[in-house]
Amino acid sequence: MRLLRGIGRWLEDRTGLVGVIRDLALHPVPPGTGWMYVLGSATITALLIQVATGSVLAMVYTPSTSEAYASLQYITNRMVLGHFLRGVHFFGASAMILFIGLHMIRVFLWGSYKYPREASWLSGLLLLGLTLAMGFTGQLLRWDQNAIWSVVVGAEQAGRVPFIGTALAHFVLGGDSVGGATLGRFFAFHVFMIPGLIFALVGVHLFFVLRNGISEPPSQTPVIEPESYRDQYQTLLDESGVPFWPDAAWRDVVFGAGVVVVVAILAGIVGPPALSKPPNPAIVQAAPRPDWYLLWYFAVLALLPHGIENAFMVGFPLLAALLLVLVPFLNNRGERRMRFRPWAVASVLVVSTAVLSLTIIGEKAPWSPHFDAEPLPTAVVGQVGSEAKSGAKMFHDKGCEYCHSIAGYGGHRGPDLTWIADERTHDQLVIRIMNGGYNMPGFSSILTPAEVTAIVSFLQTRTHHGAPALPRDSVAPRADTAASK
Repeated sequence: MRLLRGIGRWLEDRTGLVGVIRDLALHPVPPGTGWMYVLGSATITALLIQVATGSVLAMVYTPSTSEAYASLQYITNRMVLGHFLRGVHFFGASAMILFIGLHMIRVFLWGSYKYPREASWLSGLLLLGLTLAMGFTGQLLRWDQNAIWSVVVGAEQAGRVPFIGTALAHFVLGGDSVGGATLGRFFAFHVFMIPGLIFALVGVHLFFVLRNGISEPPSQTPVIEPESYRDQYQTLLDESGVPFWPDAAWRDVVFGAGVVVVVAILAGIVGPPALSKPPNPAIVQAAPRPDWYLLWYFAVLALLPHGIENAFMVGFPLLAALLLVLVPFLNNRGERRMRFRPWAVASVLVVSTAVLSLTIIGEKAPWSPHFDAEPLPTAVVGQVGSEAKSGAKMFHDKGCEYCHSIAGYGGHRGPDLTWIADERTHDQLVIRIMNGGYNMPGFSSILTPAEVTAIVSFLQTRTHHGAPALPRDSVAPRADTAASK
């Protein structure tokens, strides 16, 4: 003990570190800082989980197009605790995004962004954006079929920005297409640049918190008046403030430990995201989708009316960012209690409900091609001629059934073709198949004339007045098809 005390005295004399830590631990906080205040520290706990697990994974992962997928398979299937570490890293990222979102909702609802904490809100917004960027860049490092097509979609969106779109798309991809430069660039972003920015911003954010104090509950200061607030806040701390450690920090410790335990349990039971097929840009049989925290935006883009995609992809993110930045400047004083701020509560409820609903829709993704569609059964094809029967087989083999359904079988990205012969003539069907249409590629370079003839021959049997005249419910669809309706 004498040796440890001597080391402590030496460190304090040379660095002053002990005194700094003591002052930080004992700095006063307002009374009433209960469990709602643990969300910020829980986000930092999740960040530390990411640093710990990411450091180990980065030592084994190989950021090379020829070896990245194999290295992930090695980590998942052969490395000691590799499957568990990938799971912890994934659920740690999910926890980080969840807690930073909840933390900002709490700050918004309690008016904690008001004077003098506008800078804390802005630094928090930057941290939210960087956290989402960490998640997006990490998805590509899985380097599977879903990952590369997700990045292609992201680059295509960046390319729609006026004037600088092409440069942005090249910046995202590291060139004209997905390749080694893309993987290397995303690895550098995910492992070095973005984490460095996050740690720097966390330091800035904590400095603002220490400088301006932790925002007290609205019940302590219902109304903010900038002219008198600082004196009022200091009086509150002098009269009833409590030291951060241990009076307030014990909740952070308990909740942080709970986060670690829950993440570890989920990693052990659920495990990491499964890898899809190895990447191959030449194969288009992929339905890329982001991880859960961006599924709502994925759904929005899929459901947009034709013709407004470019305006929305550019305008919506800019408008949302602008509104969030302006929040503390347009309303930095006045009432903080939620019951007197119905607009704040209503906006959170509307946005949360919309995001949750769109996330559920994005998970189902009924607009995505159904690559697992089974061939049409005989009961659906009916008693037709040999050419139409051959066309029914080609309808599946050539991928038509991935996007179009007949009698409940197939995908839902394109129109239902159960009774298409009642709506389109022979020539119209040929023209559409050869030339394509909105959201549908042309097949003139893929199908031979004989194959087109066979497919059209089959589609011409899909009429109420021909064979087979099946009502929609007469053939029970598969369970996954029924669930997607």
